[in-house]
Amino acid sequence: MIGKALFNIHPKFHSHIKPQYGLCKLLHSISSFISEADLNSLDTINHVNGHIRSLCEKPNYELLKAVSVFNRAIDSNLVPSTPTFNFLFTAITKSKMCELAFSVYNQMTRFQIPPSFPSLGALVICFIHAQKPKLGVGVVGMIIKYGFTVDIFAMNLILKGFCQIGEVAKAMELLREMDRNDIIPDIISYNTIINGLCRAKKSNECINLMKEMEAKTLAPNLVTYTTIMNSLCKEGRMDDALSLLKEMNKKGCDADVVAYSTLISGFCDKGCLDKGKEVFEEMLEKEIVPNVIAYTSLLNNLCQMGQLREASELLNEMMERGIQPDVVLYTGMIDKLCKGGEATKAMELFNLMLQKGEDPSTVTYNVLINGLCKQGLVLDAIKISKIMVKKGKKPDLVTFNTLMKGLCYKDQVNQAMELFDLMFNGKTNVEPDVRTFNFLIQGLCDEDRLDEALGIYHKMDSTIGNVVTFNALIGGYLKVGNIQKGMELWKRMLNLGLNPTSFTYSILINGLCKLQMVRIAKGVFSKMTALLRVSPSLFDYNALLASLCKEGSIEQARKLFEGMKDLNCEPDAVSYNIIINATLRAGDFKSARELLIEMIQRGLSPNSHTYSTFIYWFSKLGDLDEAKRFFEKMVSCGFKPNRFIYSSLLKGFCSNGETEEIINLLHQMAEEGVVLDLELKATILLCLCHSVEDFDVKALPIFSKEVSKRKEISCSELLAELFKSYPELKLQAI
Repeated sequence: MIGKALFNIHPKFHSHIKPQYGLCKLLHSISSFISEADLNSLDTINHVNGHIRSLCEKPNYELLKAVSVFNRAIDSNLVPSTPTFNFLFTAITKSKMCELAFSVYNQMTRFQIPPSFPSLGALVICFIHAQKPKLGVGVVGMIIKYGFTVDIFAMNLILKGFCQIGEVAKAMELLREMDRNDIIPDIISYNTIINGLCRAKKSNECINLMKEMEAKTLAPNLVTYTTIMNSLCKEGRMDDALSLLKEMNKKGCDADVVAYSTLISGFCDKGCLDKGKEVFEEMLEKEIVPNVIAYTSLLNNLCQMGQLREASELLNEMMERGIQPDVVLYTGMIDKLCKGGEATKAMELFNLMLQKGEDPSTVTYNVLINGLCKQGLVLDAIKISKIMVKKGKKPDLVTFNTLMKGLCYKDQVNQAMELFDLMFNGKTNVEPDVRTFNFLIQGLCDEDRLDEALGIYHKMDSTIGNVVTFNALIGGYLKVGNIQKGMELWKRMLNLGLNPTSFTYSILINGLCKLQMVRIAKGVFSKMTALLRVSPSLFDYNALLASLCKEGSIEQARKLFEGMKDLNCEPDAVSYNIIINATLRAGDFKSARELLIEMIQRGLSPNSHTYSTFIYWFSKLGDLDEAKRFFEKMVSCGFKPNRFIYSSLLKGFCSNGETEEIINLLHQMAEEGVVLDLELKATILLCLCHSVEDFDVKALPIFSKEVSKRKEISCSELLAELFKSYPELKLQAI
């Protein structure tokens, strides 16, 4: 218990204090610099005392030398006086040389030199710096033993020491002991523990402790309120933080710029820009000048929202108030714009930064280059890299890798190859790392340039290739159907001691499924779950489900589908669409409807593909009423029917001889401005030809003259073509 430690003295207390070996070695080396004349002059205690004091009082403390003289004197049986002991000890502790102080204190205890009150206070400081607050509590016991009064300063230091090492509970225990032993905690005591509780994310306990302060007529101050507000903001409890601001103002503790900035930052971090602005305006109304934190929070949030014009105005206002934005602020704003998909606006801000005379850092350039590449603006990114070089900033590995990734993802692999060659041949002073190789290998594999990708792999140091490298190569070879080479790479990866990830297995399963090697894919899937205890992803399940359904193994697909739910891998809309399609193909309409109901009950909304599947199979199998019902439901849900759906319905109506439905659907298509491809054109021609005896030409709609591009034609052109084939129809077309 800390309470016992507070008032019980440990006789062997000094045994805890042992100078480190390195310190002893240092003292020995220092002693060799003390001249014989210095040693010879130390022939009396007075000389020893005077020499040690003079070394401690020099403008540039020679404390190591003073300690060495001290130790030599003791070795010569010239024990310094008690005041000298305390003077030396206090001087050392002020310089925060704790290990050195402990060595002197050990000598004091050895010769039973009573420490002075300043020495004991200094010893507390040493223990706090050494992160040993428990020993600091022991010093308090010594203070009492020697008849000194324990002051609140020492106790606050110990409270801080406990909080700094995360032992807030012990700090609270010590606070209670102080109360019980008439050592009255002050505002600093409470604020210290409140800060510790906040760091431990215990805001509610902070608020309770603040109430306890008030009950003892100890009014919380700005530090108290701001500390708790900051903690509440970090926890996202903005309403509570705002209430605290109102409370402190009401109680006469006027909030300062720190309190307001804390709230503004909290609201902005939570995405509540409008609330942040309100607090900012309130601060201005109270004639409190905003600081850089308040401006930074608002500016970053405005950039995140893409409101560059308002951000620029606020930036100008900030500069008018004499607060100059630095490179860190500009970089943060550029980063927010880029992450918000506003890379072009980030370019504008970058140009403004240059106009204001602020020199971008390498990080600034890299952030902007990355943002531009992510939006596919690789040419602009290259321009920025040229500006970077022109401004005297050297592109680093991050710069080159970002450009490499951007070029490969933008299908500009040839340029990426050129950049790689420059790096590989040492013309950029930046050597490629594993990510550089992987970006280029993936880019080449995406373009099916597998021989070149393998060539780049062989240029790698065998020590830097990783699983990502093999994932790209294995996936590339499986994509083009080269199963033999894919498996060779798989074995090589295992032989190198690289552990496949779940993504590696996903690549294998998906590749094998596309090659219709479902049996092997199932084996990989089973090994993944049973032996390696790697959980298959939703992507893996869906790939295998689709392949099983495609080969007609509907029962196996259903078992796999049910197994997903048992293994906590919740099916998504894609999963349901796959199994519903297979169930409808098997003619099991009842089960398909049950799956749809289950899908909705799981909170998954049917998408256009779900409706399209039902419409297609109901139309194909002749249940046109159900097909129309699903079509109407689809439209009412806001989905726009595509050409496949119209074609399915037209074929169904045609098979059933429902000419009126065909005409009505053509009217709807005309109103929707549907532009036809060749397949849908053929479907409509077939329907009209089969129904030529059953409809009135005047009932046909007047279609728009929309001219389609490439292989698509407008409905009016279709009717004109039909008129050429069957002039007796006399169809009206514009």
